[in-house]
Amino acid sequence: MSLFLTNTPTGKKEKFEPIQNGAVGMYHCGPTVYDYVHIGNLRSWTTADILRRTFEYTGYSVKQVINITDIGHLSGGEDEGEDKMTKGLKREGKPLTLEAMKELADFYTESFKKDLVEMNILAPHSLPKASEHIAEDINLIKTLEEKGFAYKTSDGIYFDTGKDPHYGKLGGNSDETDEHSRIGINSEKKNSRDFALWKINPELGFGSPWGKGFPGWHIECSAMARKYLGNHFDIHTGGIDLAPIHHNNEIAQSENACECQFVNYWLHNAFVNVENDKMAKSEGNFITLKTLSEKKFLPLAYRYWLLQARYSSPINFSFEALESAQTAYLKIIKFWKTLPDGGKINEGYKKNLIEAMEDDLDTPKSIALLWELIKDDRVSVEDKKTTIGEFDKLLGLGIEGSANKLEDVSTTNLPENIQNIINKREDARKNKDWKTSDKLRDELKSLGYAVEDLPEGPRVSL
Repeated sequence: MSLFLTNTPTGKKEKFEPIQNGAVGMYHCGPTVYDYVHIGNLRSWTTADILRRTFEYTGYSVKQVINITDIGHLSGGEDEGEDKMTKGLKREGKPLTLEAMKELADFYTESFKKDLVEMNILAPHSLPKASEHIAEDINLIKTLEEKGFAYKTSDGIYFDTGKDPHYGKLGGNSDETDEHSRIGINSEKKNSRDFALWKINPELGFGSPWGKGFPGWHIECSAMARKYLGNHFDIHTGGIDLAPIHHNNEIAQSENACECQFVNYWLHNAFVNVENDKMAKSEGNFITLKTLSEKKFLPLAYRYWLLQARYSSPINFSFEALESAQTAYLKIIKFWKTLPDGGKINEGYKKNLIEAMEDDLDTPKSIALLWELIKDDRVSVEDKKTTIGEFDKLLGLGIEGSANKLEDVSTTNLPENIQNIINKREDARKNKDWKTSDKLRDELKSLGYAVEDLPEGPRVSL
């Protein structure tokens, strides 16, 4: 296998070389579970899923970790301000207690896990919660103290970035006047970029040698990554917004604690934008998977839409674009259903697919190859079905599962554009406008739907 990945520290495609032959350790920043995740967030874990599928398809043993941040994440990643979990408690009228915080976190964690299933994202091997790793946080902070990288202020323990000449390996976190430093106002800090390892809160939190409070958001990820993957592992991923602050801080505290390299390859996915602005809860422009379902969009159609772009390229979301993606996705499902079993894998297409995925996870090329295969008359229908199945192992589009679920499409569960055509066609039939009715039937067919006129009403199928 010759997999090349764009490594954030260099900005270049680099050949992947595992620390241990035939094995890969991967850590992916998970959600802060104070609210539902939005579809922009889901791009990060879809990217991680594609990466895992590529490794496993080519024979690697993978250990994958996605963390759950259920404490300690201040809004925007600053060291000052309101904790996101506290913000969630206030929003839902719950008391400010650790018990209520756990209740809130458990609810949104389960919602997140359901979203992973809906998106056909493989369950990680470990899904650790920050609240269950306080001892690991404390031990790591103690190590940094012993090595002279931590100091105490009136409100907590901070990492001294001035002691680390290599701080900021991922770029984007420049000196004191840089707006990206997100450090808030704290005159007790030695350097503007210093960040909290432990925040003291006498009223709410966990016990520690420095007083009651919460671990810093950054230390949580370092501690959990070390526990499940070791001091040095292969790949760390996340959204591009995490690179300048969160991931640079993870590197600084982890590498100075162990005196070793933390991660070999850093992969960052670009934003999903709405009208060219980053999708974010703080901006009020976020869309959840539940929103898509309410509008009759299939979660796997959204996955298909995501895969039409490189993970490292920003993409602009619109419902019109998702409608087109769903139409294409349903055409694949309908075509697959018509194919007989019993074929073999077409080795040429398999080779081209692997080469595309080895080139920095080129999912757009893989999608194009899938359509090329569907239209290729030189490949038998039996071989097409088997080969499409191989594509699905890498792309995770859930083709067979969707085909089984969508035997018939209820007219109460159709995309809005399809339902509008059905309604217009029914009006035309009532007016005995058969020409318009036939035209609309042909339009539905071009979009991947078949309609059968029954006494009780139209029956729609793929």
